[in-house]
Amino acid sequence: MSIQWYPGHMNKARKQIIELLPQVDLVIEVTDARIPYSSENPLLASIRGDKPCIKVLTKSDLADPAITTLWVNYFDEMKGVKGIALSTEQPAQMRQLLDLCRKMLPEKDKGLQSIKALIMGIPNVGKSTLINILADKVIAKTGNEPAVTKGQQRIKLDDSIVLFDTPGMLWPKVENPNSGYRLAASGAIKDTAMEYEDVAFYAAKYLLEAYPERLQERYQLDRLPYNELELLETIGKKRGCLRAGGRVDLNKVSVLFLNEMRSGTLGPISLETPTMMAREEIEVLRVEEEKVRKEAERKERYQRGKRKPQ
Repeated sequence: MSIQWYPGHMNKARKQIIELLPQVDLVIEVTDARIPYSSENPLLASIRGDKPCIKVLTKSDLADPAITTLWVNYFDEMKGVKGIALSTEQPAQMRQLLDLCRKMLPEKDKGLQSIKALIMGIPNVGKSTLINILADKVIAKTGNEPAVTKGQQRIKLDDSIVLFDTPGMLWPKVENPNSGYRLAASGAIKDTAMEYEDVAFYAAKYLLEAYPERLQERYQLDRLPYNELELLETIGKKRGCLRAGGRVDLNKVSVLFLNEMRSGTLGPISLETPTMMAREEIEVLRVEEEKVRKEAERKERYQRGKRKPQ
């Protein structure tokens, strides 16, 4: 799945972030604990410079706890980066983020100046809910639809921390097709921008390999289906997602399947691991190098054709 999504307000958000960076002490990037890699913004690493960064893995209640631990450790190994897993279902836990901000900037915490933190994240990762919990009042508008936050906000949390909030921002193009599918499966991308069946087939294939026991338990399967099509058709028959003549309505069962996965009905599930993403990065690089090579060959053939004597 190739996803390109760069509406005007997201372009504006990118410019705002670049303008704000010199004014802030640290960056808080909110990601989805189920897809910490696919839901991070690759632009951040190149623009934050040496600013300390906290990677917040929200919706950790929906993610596989063992894999979330792997991701937190992975981020902790990066220079100037700390990972922390949080869930908006446990508001009291959110105070840990403020404590971590102070620990990362002890010189600021001991002084009289407030810590200025830029908080950012792609749409629908729970950033606005997190802000409201930290501020203990409704500051940011929340919703299940992506791209709810429209404008920049300055939020004073207490005497020591000020948050600069920006609209959710995706990057111009998702180069890794697997990341595109994971973003769609998690709900980060508007449903109108995807084909339910396409995304459901991708998610079903992954879950058959990674969490077969969850599927068998949830859908009361006597045996594990051979492939994603058989899985969705079996679920469709069990749930009455049928067309005239008794045929399974694949679109209807795809919607049902994705909604149950997103809501946590299938149990805590993670869609990627650090090891998986390392392999996929290598493959994406290989594909890009191949594209460059083919384009260079095409241009060379074109130039040779122009140089032939008439």
